[in-house]
Amino acid sequence: MELLNMPLQLLVSGMAIGSIYALVALGFVLIYVSVNVVNFAQGEFTMMGAFVAFTLMVTLGMPIWVGLILGIIIVGGIGYLFQLSVYRPFARRNKAFLTVMISTLGASMIIQNIFLLGYGAVPLKLPPLFQTDTVKLGEIVISVQYLSILCCAVILLAVQYLLFEKTRLGKMMQATAQDPETAKLMGIKASRMQALTFIYSAALGGAAGILVAPIFMISHTMGAIIGLKAFAAAIVGGLGDVKGAIIGGLMIGVAETFAAAYISGPYKDAFAFLFLIVFLIFRPYGIFGEKVGTKA
Repeated sequence: MELLNMPLQLLVSGMAIGSIYALVALGFVLIYVSVNVVNFAQGEFTMMGAFVAFTLMVTLGMPIWVGLILGIIIVGGIGYLFQLSVYRPFARRNKAFLTVMISTLGASMIIQNIFLLGYGAVPLKLPPLFQTDTVKLGEIVISVQYLSILCCAVILLAVQYLLFEKTRLGKMMQATAQDPETAKLMGIKASRMQALTFIYSAALGGAAGILVAPIFMISHTMGAIIGLKAFAAAIVGGLGDVKGAIIGGLMIGVAETFAAAYISGPYKDAFAFLFLIVFLIFRPYGIFGEKVGTKA
């Protein structure tokens, strides 16, 4: 029985970390399908969420749930400012995909340095969100923090489903993502829907950062590695597919957790990208991606 305990514990931990990647990957996918741009600053919203949570909960002493909700709102607001300052100026001038993508990469570096100046280079630590460290489920001992991440991620993904499938706003956002010009002809304000997509994507990244902050050290570079893994998750799932981003995030989280436990802990970050390379060798268009034919 003990031989099964560790794999089950690793599975829960891997799914918890994978759900963080899935939330950030959702941000990549939503922006991509909405404005046809890969936002390489998406990981920085995760970093911002962690720093905002530290400021609200530690510096200002706010209750956990107040800090969680307010932190998500603040990062969502930053996402709106990001859309105004980084995406819209280039979109209005009909700049190419590559130009806008490079602008998001430059914005990522600027954001990192702003937080470096504001908070310093010494990593910070957010206290655990719960007093109890572990919980025992039968013979399995699981970290409460990992369970809380998993539960919160499930709630956020449920909200995602209800928003996009059951509300008029969600259907307008989907219509704009599929065909902005047709959406405009139907009376939908495409620019407003795109702005809401940036806000929502940033909020997802901020939520991921707040949830993972008690586990990872908070630094100005933490968003970069999380963002890269989330982008890998989006590629594994098939860039542009929401359910693919979720499944891809969980797969990469579980793969790197087991690899770190059974092969090498210090190289766990490399295993996520090794998994991506191996996966793309056999299915280069992702789990839910479609083959694209090319003319000879």
